Amino acid sequence: MAVESITKALGSGSGIDLKALVTSLVDAQYAAKSQQITTKSDTLTAQISGVAKLKSAITGFDAALKSLVKGGSLATQPTSSNAGVLGASLIAGATAPSAATTLTVEKIALAQAATSRAIAANETFRGGTLTVTIGAATKVVKSITVPQGATLGDVAALIKQETGFSTALVADDGGTRLTVKSATGAAQAFEITAADTDGQAAGTGLSAFATGDAGLKIGVVAQDASVVIDGARYARSSNSINNLVPGVKLDLAATGTTTITAIRPTAALSQAVSDFVAAYNELQTVLKEATDAATGALKSDTAATGIGRAMATLTTTRLASGTSLQTLADIGVSTNRNGTLSVDATRLAKVLATDPSGVEAMFADGTGASGGGLSAALSAVATRLTDKNFGLDAAATRYTRQQSELADAKLKLADATAATTERMTKQFAGMDARVAAYKSTQTFLTNQIAAWNKSDS
Repeated sequence: MAVESITKALGSGSGIDLKALVTSLVDAQYAAKSQQITTKSDTLTAQISGVAKLKSAITGFDAALKSLVKGGSLATQPTSSNAGVLGASLIAGATAPSAATTLTVEKIALAQAATSRAIAANETFRGGTLTVTIGAATKVVKSITVPQGATLGDVAALIKQETGFSTALVADDGGTRLTVKSATGAAQAFEITAADTDGQAAGTGLSAFATGDAGLKIGVVAQDASVVIDGARYARSSNSINNLVPGVKLDLAATGTTTITAIRPTAALSQAVSDFVAAYNELQTVLKEATDAATGALKSDTAATGIGRAMATLTTTRLASGTSLQTLADIGVSTNRNGTLSVDATRLAKVLATDPSGVEAMFADGTGASGGGLSAALSAVATRLTDKNFGLDAAATRYTRQQSELADAKLKLADATAATTERMTKQFAGMDARVAAYKSTQTFLTNQIAAWNKSDS
């Protein structure tokens, strides 16, 4: 008999609301355990949320500083006085030179380009061999086999595949022209000769692709770039040069004279210090809320409570070497009594004026926590705090596992509650049936006695 059908019949004999009685008895037996599970579940949910919030704050802080440092806005940048002649940029990991460099671009590097006559769309070529000779002093020879009946597109693809040159098909009056272009530099100059396998076969001869007036006409001759620095002339095969001015990548654009100078990012460094302090203090606010002794969800979590101590090490870590400015305190950053940071703007302005390179070194894109820059120091702390074995990741894993175990316990409690409800309902249903039988007997006896008394009278 189902519990629902049983409970509908309860109370019919005894007159007692047995359904309410069963509910009260079951609640009394399991209420404390149910409340304990609910409270623990709410606590775990708050702890998981707190860990996620803290981790997001720390990793976000770390990522933002990394992006700022790698973006190059905090490092001295080279600049060209004549951007039309060349552009100048800092090579990753390098330091811009402090002295100005004047240079003259006499020639820019050129790629050799050769173009064919206009070739009709339905024109095909006889089979044979194209021989490409690249360079003059050190020659590289490429042999290209062209099959009988090849189209202009087929030949273009074969040249590109075998030589690495770029090829382009450009529509023109009467057909399409093929342009073959090498890489820049005199060593990339090329010649192409052609030999048909069968001169009597149908189709146009491969001489259409041999360099010369009758085939591919050379429109641009390959040449090296020529740059004069301090009276010395240098040749380079590319217009992108990173080994002429130390730490600087040059991108040649035209002939002319320009001067490479360095620009100190004083304003950007000052703003970066202020932004770092603001972000640090925001993290402290999140941390204080999570670990508050009275209301904090993570007040007893060692990974969370240790964050404040770990972050505090940033103010005493040696961030640069080879300069009198070693720590954040040296540039005017101090720790307040409540653990937050503040900036002495006057002191920061002074060190930026007297030793800008020292402040810049603190924001260098280093690789170590000691002497590797503030970003490296923060990354080391963030990595330690989010460690999967004992940091925030470990805490998140632990809380998630406990939450899963609690969910299982909740299911078992629900099963036990249902089983107890069904058992008690059946027991009281049986009792109620017996009471109904007793009442029926009592009614019969009462009626019988009344009948006897009536007959006696």
